[in-house]
Amino acid sequence: MKRKHFLQSSLLGGATLLTSGIVKASDKKLDVYSDKPFHLNYGIHDGMFENNAGGDFIEQIKFGYDHGFRAIEDNGMSGRPSAEQQKIGDALAKLGMGMGVFVLDKGGNGENTLAAGKPENVEIFLKGCRNAVEVSKRCGGKLTTVVPGDFERHLPEGIQTANIIMALRKGVEILEPHGIIMVLEPLSDTPDLFLRTTDQAYAICKAVNNPSCKILFDMYHIQRNTGNIIKHIDWAYDEVGYFQIGNNPGRNEPGTGEMDYKNIFKHIYGKGFKGILGMEHGTSKPGKDGEMALIKAYRDADDFM
Repeated sequence: MKRKHFLQSSLLGGATLLTSGIVKASDKKLDVYSDKPFHLNYGIHDGMFENNAGGDFIEQIKFGYDHGFRAIEDNGMSGRPSAEQQKIGDALAKLGMGMGVFVLDKGGNGENTLAAGKPENVEIFLKGCRNAVEVSKRCGGKLTTVVPGDFERHLPEGIQTANIIMALRKGVEILEPHGIIMVLEPLSDTPDLFLRTTDQAYAICKAVNNPSCKILFDMYHIQRNTGNIIKHIDWAYDEVGYFQIGNNPGRNEPGTGEMDYKNIFKHIYGKGFKGILGMEHGTSKPGKDGEMALIKAYRDADDFM
């Protein structure tokens, strides 16, 4: 669905006419003003285009659509008022855009770690699963991020793993009937976090053995913890439900760090991935120009055909 139909105006067509004399198909330059969708489905987040589109997230979503993006993610969706969740969901539906992950509210990582196996911790997590069902109904999102929490240092690691598996099995009983997938995210933020590597997440997903439990493969975190991104994608691919992007160091857009995102995107595309890749990173340059440079970086990295 074209946004120009949604807006019932010819603004987008006019912008195309204005730029057609500047960038031609025969040129090797990438058209940062193109509304053509990318080869992969990259998901923007709130604040990513606030300098060009203003502070209203829905206006940023429309701006993103006009530049070829067809999805969003919103870590803080669960904390938004219900009416705002519904408003965002309605806008996405009208534009034909996808909703990526929102974070499942399970309490803090240290004080409510699932590795501890405490019934009260599990119940807080299950309450978050039930809330995720309601959030999903309003915003249209079918993916929710789960971080099991910190190590429980007084327990053997195998016992902690089993505690997490048992809690997640209870969670998918709530989510699966609604078609919602929890995606487990290995992180690099602190060594206190239990889930840090792809192979850990893969083993847990295999043990939970449910299509509503998959891996959130955040390439920034995996690069920091283990590197070897493409090989890890191949090893875990059948359990990957979602990707997130961020270059290292700096956690900014493709082209700003050590990671060859053009090659990584080509590999993911070649595997037939049809889901969303969340743009969970900052912008390396300030202001409107920095946001346009970010779009160009994605046009460049996505130009792998």
